Amino acid sequence: MRGKQYHPPLKLTAPWEKDAGFGRKLKTYRNHTKIIAQPGLVMKVLRRKRIVLFMAYFLLLVLTMLNLANYKWTKEPQQCNHQMRSTTYQGRSDIRFLYRPSLAKKRQLIYVLTTWRSGSSFFGELFNQNPEVFFLYEPMWHIWQKLYPGDAVSLQGAARDMLSSLYRCDLSVFQLYNSPGGKNFTSLGLFGATLNKVVCSYPLCSAYRKEVVGMVDDKLCKKCPPQSLRLLEEECLKYSTIVIKGVRILDVNVLAPLMEDPSLDLKVIHLVRDPRAVANSRIKSRHGLIRENLQVVRSRDPKLRRIPFVDPGHKANKKDGADYHSIGAMEVICDRTSRTLRTALNPPSWLKGKYMAVRYEDLVENPVKTLKNIYHFANLTANHDIETFALNMTSGSSSSSKPFIVSSRNATQAASAWRTVLSIQQIKQVEDYCHHAMSVLGYERVRTAGEAKDLSKPLLTHSKL
Repeated sequence: MRGKQYHPPLKLTAPWEKDAGFGRKLKTYRNHTKIIAQPGLVMKVLRRKRIVLFMAYFLLLVLTMLNLANYKWTKEPQQCNHQMRSTTYQGRSDIRFLYRPSLAKKRQLIYVLTTWRSGSSFFGELFNQNPEVFFLYEPMWHIWQKLYPGDAVSLQGAARDMLSSLYRCDLSVFQLYNSPGGKNFTSLGLFGATLNKVVCSYPLCSAYRKEVVGMVDDKLCKKCPPQSLRLLEEECLKYSTIVIKGVRILDVNVLAPLMEDPSLDLKVIHLVRDPRAVANSRIKSRHGLIRENLQVVRSRDPKLRRIPFVDPGHKANKKDGADYHSIGAMEVICDRTSRTLRTALNPPSWLKGKYMAVRYEDLVENPVKTLKNIYHFANLTANHDIETFALNMTSGSSSSSKPFIVSSRNATQAASAWRTVLSIQQIKQVEDYCHHAMSVLGYERVRTAGEAKDLSKPLLTHSKL
């Protein structure tokens, strides 16, 4: 091989063993061979992994137990003081979740439970005139108008849900019963707004001052600028007492969920009146109660056998038809009143100390004393101006010819007017419907027409409540 030059074999380097662009070898690591050569190191790594996995499992177990404990807490309301929690948990499946309390402090809430033609307009004025009270007059009227001709009993749930919202100063519920495409609700759109001292007084309107006792002139209040419901809500939140008067809750048991709610301090004042006087007043104002009478009568049990309230052989006319619905509604009203009275006679825990019955006859006979008792129950104080107002409104010299207007009148005379107006058949019909309620409340029955017309004989005895 002489004459040939020896060339060493060309050593090829893999691309991954070169540094990009410079051809330098990369430093390779063979740590895995060292690990295999050291089995103690392998065991140390595995032990660390087991410890980490154990800690993760333990943490997961703790979180699961805390979640279960929280679930049990929310499902079973706890007895906590108000410093720890001011409201109870409400799940989304609960309808009351829609009306969660937004009140920063506990307020005294009053519902005046009564029926049509029981003197409730005057009774409501005793709260409307109080400068410490945010008063609402018949807000459930909007439900009955919107859902007409729904029967009275079927509308009880909707009425209760509205109250749940209003007692939390959430007035947006009125928008639910607005006409489709109608304007937004305003302060003047509420039923009875033009007689409401809050709506017609400063700061919502300059026509009146809330602290000045006196009836509101609706013609003057109608000139007030309509305010948004949001402004009315802000005004509501300023008051320590909220009073709602309504005739469309027929039974105190309907209010049980609200009275059991610890976030609401709700009390009920049950205003009652002799059912025969109520029936007489309903007949007198029959044209203003046509829709309401029909809705109440639709709730009657069709299987019950009823006696006629007109003389045999009497030729029926349109007036008799209107009177029939007026008196027929008393069947449902007295039945629901009896349910309330049975509950009040043996009150459950949610009603104890939260129910007060007031007879209209006692109020007009001794207005100042009765007013003080009512205010004491509602945690209010009656000043001289309000006492004078109550006295003047019940000691007038005339009787009102307008059934839905509150005015000064001889209330004692009006309370017994039924005795000379109703026929004995009408009286017997009402007594047949209302005998239980009359017995509990202390209203005596009459046996003859002469006994009814004998005004020297009192028909009022002590109430069993």
